[in-house]
Amino acid sequence: MAEGDLVQGLRANLNRVIKGKPREVDLLITALLGGGNVLLTDVPGVGKTTLAKALAASISGVFRRVQFTPDLLPADVTGGSLYNPKEASFDFRPGPVFANVLLADEINRASPRTQSALLEAMAEGQVSIEGETHPLPDPFWVIATQNPVEHHGTYPLPEAQLDRFAVELAMGYPQPEQELEILEALNGPPALTALQPACTLEEVATEQARIRQLHVSREVREYLVALLTASREEPRLSLGVSPRGGIALYRMAQSWAALEGRDAVIPDDVKVMAPATLSHRVVLETKARYSGVSKRDVIQDLLSQVAVPV
Repeated sequence: MAEGDLVQGLRANLNRVIKGKPREVDLLITALLGGGNVLLTDVPGVGKTTLAKALAASISGVFRRVQFTPDLLPADVTGGSLYNPKEASFDFRPGPVFANVLLADEINRASPRTQSALLEAMAEGQVSIEGETHPLPDPFWVIATQNPVEHHGTYPLPEAQLDRFAVELAMGYPQPEQELEILEALNGPPALTALQPACTLEEVATEQARIRQLHVSREVREYLVALLTASREEPRLSLGVSPRGGIALYRMAQSWAALEGRDAVIPDDVKVMAPATLSHRVVLETKARYSGVSKRDVIQDLLSQVAVPV
């Protein structure tokens, strides 16, 4: 399958299920093909679970959903060993993390101990249980959600864990015309059940490998580093972007270039992906936080201040 056909097939499937969100769909595909996990921070009922299911169906992948709650244990995510009385031995039973697309719903409702069970999986593509390492399926991709409205009974994700997510997105409410389409579609079969795979897992893995080889010139790399440096020197931020954040932006810029049909990254690719890739990694200084400025505002200001290579 040609690269353009793969992207167009994914776009068509996701836009068929999620109405009126082409930009968010493109950013999600960018994260998938760039090998980055996604954090969806949005109110309930805007289609986060449906989006994850549609993506898994589109790549012929195994989908698993875990509802994170305060009493969820790490083994409920990763799996564990169960005693087999017939064999008088312990057998490993894989948990829901052994999937191609894992939806970690309301991740901030689980304890930090359970949240951290995903860290190794997201960073290394494996889990270590009772001293034994178990590789996860390839590709492996996490979409985690959190509700920004409710804070009672939640555990805010620490910066170290937020840094594991390549992109943070918000779906937002649909426009009235799109919401009318959603209601009209209730008369027919659910769009999700009619989805056909747009590609195979092998084609996704091949495209991910190809994207990692896209050319990034020294000028673009220097521009990216200048953005990172500016974030660390910005007085409104008490914590700038980490080197891991720079790597994520590099990969996401490559992936966005691929979505645009180019074989090389240009500065505009970095600018497009910077807000979604960097905003959740920085920490506002106290005065800035209470003045009403947002992290995305600061990142947009940095993009306007740092000189773009010609």
